Amino acid sequence: MISVNNLKKIFTTVLLILTLAFVEIATNSQMAIADTVTNPATAAEVFSANCAGCHINGSNIIRRGKNLKQKALKKYGMDSIANISNLVTNGKGIMPAYKDRLSEQQIIDVSAYVLSQAETDWK
Repeated sequence: MISVNNLKKIFTTVLLILTLAFVEIATNSQMAIADTVTNPATAAEVFSANCAGCHINGSNIIRRGKNLKQKALKKYGMDSIANISNLVTNGKGIMPAYKDRLSEQQIIDVSAYVLSQAETDWK
């Protein structure tokens, strides 16, 4: 027969194991969510859905010179994730702000995507 003390020890051990298992599951779920958000394919989808209407293949259908090619990004000081993110977040001139449409992480991801595409001349 199992004594009350042994039963308490078993119960405490099982409870500890379950707690650790739940922590592990929660941690891995958060990492999976973070991986999805920072996935380059997701950034491409965000760009396609929100930016490509004016900036298809890095061009600019409204103002040719203000495209997303590396030369123009450098010329206008938009050759960093921080500067692109600021522009996407707040907009400028005829470019709308996306702070109410995209999450902060999506803005950072799409900014990094723009820089990486510019480095390969949008190919």
